[in-house]
Amino acid sequence: MSAPLPDVPEVRVVGLPQLTSGFDLVERLDLSMHLKVHGPLEPVAGERLAALADEITLRGRGGAGFPFARKLRAVAQSAIKRGVRPVVVVNGSEDEPACRKDTVLINRSPHLILDGALLAAEALGARSLVVGVTRDSTEASMTAALAERGLTNRRGAALRARVQRNPERMVTGEASALVRSADGGPALPPGRRVRAADSGVGGAPTLLSNAETFAQLAVAARIGSARYRNTGLFDEPGTVLLTVSGAVARPMVVEVPTGVPLRYVLQLAGAPPLPQGVLTGGYHGSWLDGLSAHDAVVSRASLEGLGGALGAGAILPIGPETCPLGEALRVAQWLADESAGQCGPCRLGLPAAASGLGDLLNGGGPAALEALREVTQAVKGRGACKHPDGSARFLTSTLSAFPDDLAAHVLGGGCGRATSAVLPLPNAGEQSLGSSSGEKLAVDWTLCQGHGLCADIVPELIRLGPDGFPAVADADVPLALRARAQRAVRRCPALALRLEPTGEPPARPTRAALPGRPGRKALDSGRS
Repeated sequence: MSAPLPDVPEVRVVGLPQLTSGFDLVERLDLSMHLKVHGPLEPVAGERLAALADEITLRGRGGAGFPFARKLRAVAQSAIKRGVRPVVVVNGSEDEPACRKDTVLINRSPHLILDGALLAAEALGARSLVVGVTRDSTEASMTAALAERGLTNRRGAALRARVQRNPERMVTGEASALVRSADGGPALPPGRRVRAADSGVGGAPTLLSNAETFAQLAVAARIGSARYRNTGLFDEPGTVLLTVSGAVARPMVVEVPTGVPLRYVLQLAGAPPLPQGVLTGGYHGSWLDGLSAHDAVVSRASLEGLGGALGAGAILPIGPETCPLGEALRVAQWLADESAGQCGPCRLGLPAAASGLGDLLNGGGPAALEALREVTQAVKGRGACKHPDGSARFLTSTLSAFPDDLAAHVLGGGCGRATSAVLPLPNAGEQSLGSSSGEKLAVDWTLCQGHGLCADIVPELIRLGPDGFPAVADADVPLALRARAQRAVRRCPALALRLEPTGEPPARPTRAALPGRPGRKALDSGRS
């Protein structure tokens, strides 16, 4: 059975290191060692920085793969148009159980990430830098790195920089959730689609990308685009960080040039010679069957062409001894628990999908399969964030990648294999803050006078209708929102709002949010 991954697993490199340079010397590169290993870094003008990102075909490494240069130019144009200073946000909220690459970078080479973020801040004329994290180790390392550079959140500083600590949850990594939490709100998606480049932190244009993306930018700025492109594929140059776990002898984070056969990476981690399947891109990603995984190379285009995904860089093989649908059920149940509880497709659809997969495994036959397909299709494109879509993609891919096992469960008595639980998930005692608190908000319509305070305090659960009265009478309360739901009950002037038990046992939160701690020396030195 797979144990949860540590924050900093074993780190390996194929070829010459770039992002992981110096990892063989020390456990963590402080500012002094960082400069010895990587050397000084001079600022780069705005358009030149965007051109550099274009030349190396830099895309976001957090999953979506959006071109970084387009994002940089969009923020610059919006800031100029509005006449406001933009904000730079580093997303280090890596809360998927199968991903550790950004966590490793923040723990072991935080200054490489800050180099890229400060390059972007200088180029854009930004005066605010926010680094979002969700773990004790990443908060401590990044807070120390800001202090080593003399970066502070004090008023009057040339660049105000701080670490934003959020709960460890799947939806915390959503860009809109990080922006919302940086503004003092809950670390949950707001349910509306607004580009951060137009309106992000404090309403200002915001450049937001994940930790590895900024580190890649810093590497390219040091060595130049020509040398950067000497590594990897022509159309996807450079290296990528992968987290390899699942049915492997040695879970690890590995830096590898694009174009390396995926089977070599799996062999390095001690995966089965011919895995039954390989989950690519993590728990919002897609499965490859064993033969496709053998033919794949490490690149976005190769994996997508075979039906997989690079996504957030998680690679998870499973061996022939386990039931792939049983493995998928464990993940589907976890994904349902990670719901923010803000919209029907997520709050109702994901548990229904997980339950449908369970019915299929328990002998539900063709009717269960059809019901599962219907609920999965109904979830797509209707959520308040990307979590329902990613979860639906995972389930759809599972049904497509293992047709023989699917047929055995639907038409026969099952595949005959137990579930080995090789895909890493949090310990059973670590309940998600997206789990139900066991209570729901209810409105007593005989007392409600339409003051609207409840919708102001907890808009994720209660919205006002056209008549000014709450549009939701009953709303299950996730653990993440229970405190504010209680405050809404206390603040109701008409005493019309109450919390009632739902009949479900409440989950015990074990991953509470910790307050962020504030934390610009020059890019090329340790001087203040």
